[in-house]
Amino acid sequence: MNVSVTCLRPFARFLVPFTLQRRKRNLYPIILQRYMCSKIPAVPYPNKENSSPPAQLELDGWKTTMKSSLQEESVSTVSNKDEDSFAATRELIEMWRLLGKEVPEHITEEELKTVMECPSKSSQKKYLKYLSIKEKLKKARQMKKEVKAIAREEAKKAKLLETTEEKQQNFLFLRLWDRNMNIAMDWKGAQAMQFGQPLVFDMAYDNCMNSKEMRNTVSQVLESEGWNRRNVDPFHIYFCNLKIDSAYHRELVKCYKQKWDKLLLTATEKSYADLFPKDSIVYLTADSPNVMTTFKHDKVYVIGSLVDKNMKPGLSLAKAKQQGLATQRLPLDKYLQWDIGTKNLTLDQMIRILLCLKNTGDWQEALRFVPKRKHSGYLEVSQYSQDFVNRLKKTKTFSSYPQNSLNVGKQKK
Repeated sequence: MNVSVTCLRPFARFLVPFTLQRRKRNLYPIILQRYMCSKIPAVPYPNKENSSPPAQLELDGWKTTMKSSLQEESVSTVSNKDEDSFAATRELIEMWRLLGKEVPEHITEEELKTVMECPSKSSQKKYLKYLSIKEKLKKARQMKKEVKAIAREEAKKAKLLETTEEKQQNFLFLRLWDRNMNIAMDWKGAQAMQFGQPLVFDMAYDNCMNSKEMRNTVSQVLESEGWNRRNVDPFHIYFCNLKIDSAYHRELVKCYKQKWDKLLLTATEKSYADLFPKDSIVYLTADSPNVMTTFKHDKVYVIGSLVDKNMKPGLSLAKAKQQGLATQRLPLDKYLQWDIGTKNLTLDQMIRILLCLKNTGDWQEALRFVPKRKHSGYLEVSQYSQDFVNRLKKTKTFSSYPQNSLNVGKQKK
């Protein structure tokens, strides 16, 4: 045995590779067959009755999947390049910030793209300077808003403290909530509709105004109705000559919305001359020659719902004369030092003056609702005379003064 080994030892260098190659050739097909058997699922043996053709290989689907994978790889490479360029520009901007140049603190991706698209460094610096200025202005606006909000909160706290002090002082009085206040106002309005003095708003001037003047007039009417509703002794308001689907009616319904049908007032298409006797009607107009001296509770005062922006004097006076009605104007020249300008007042000012006259009968108290820009104060003579008469009425010596003087004279004789 040893002899055979020794004999074959010189030829081992040539025999061993030959044997290994033969073994490899035999092993490759075996390994490949085993691997394919493990990967390919077992297909059941087809029945002779339900035999179907084998499934064909979808080459088009394979091509599309391969193309999509290639596109994803290209997109990923492009995105990596963009991220690298974004990082480089951010580092450049940070370096410029450290050097003391005007650069924004926060920058978005879109702004970074615009910086990258700039053709030169000088243009990049200019754009970054613009962004920094814009950022500073935004910060300044935000600071102003914060300061205003703090001031508002402090004012609210101060008001709350004032209200709490007032409540502590007036703790004997019950607080009326909004619901109770509305109920009280509705009750007063209902009483005014039954027993109150009528006050008429003439709505027959819708053809004499444009849309802007119409909106202004309706806003004044709404304010007048609010002042009347909040008063202690309100008027019974009439909207006369108010035609359905007219400009006035549409604007009023638009402003009041659902509350229009719940208002405690009378809206009618009839004229005030048909509802009240002509002897009791007084048309209030600034063009009237007759001056109103006292407020009469048995009269029906009519106010023309008109805004005189186009300066149409005498329109309401002509209408009152055609209907044969009495006209009056407020005694503004008697009590006020009137400056240059017309003596036409707004509807809310008129109703506030009439409410004050109805409750107090004092002209000075009522005419304080006239805007101060139209006059320079009260006349001193009228004020002195009014104060003198009021003092005499309070002391109750006005009527007995002449008799006392006569009696004293007789005693001396």
